Amino acid sequence: MDSANQEFLRGTLKTIVLQLLAQQGRMYGYEITQAVEERTGGELTLTFGALYPVLHKLEDEGLLITESQEVDGRLRKYYRLTPTGSETAVRKAGEFDRFIQLMRLLIRPSPDVAFGQ
Repeated sequence: MDSANQEFLRGTLKTIVLQLLAQQGRMYGYEITQAVEERTGGELTLTFGALYPVLHKLEDEGLLITESQEVDGRLRKYYRLTPTGSETAVRKAGEFDRFIQLMRLLIRPSPDVAFGQ
């Protein structure tokens, strides 16, 4: 993954995690990293070093809860949205959509847009 993609990923990581959990219900860390990679055809790779601080921050903010489950003799930690987390996921998706619209206006302005007027 190139450095531009890494930069964009860092800036949207909370939104990505919230959306994946809103869609899937509950996930564990490795599962989240795999979903990002699979959905982007390998264009984006999410490292554990980037993911877990975001998961812990979202948990501290009351947006996630965790539950542990034993799988193959190992304890696996699952993350799930709280009701506030679900509301935040919807809000963040809208904010992101609006940001993309604004970026398109800046990157590909229509011919009738005059800057500085």
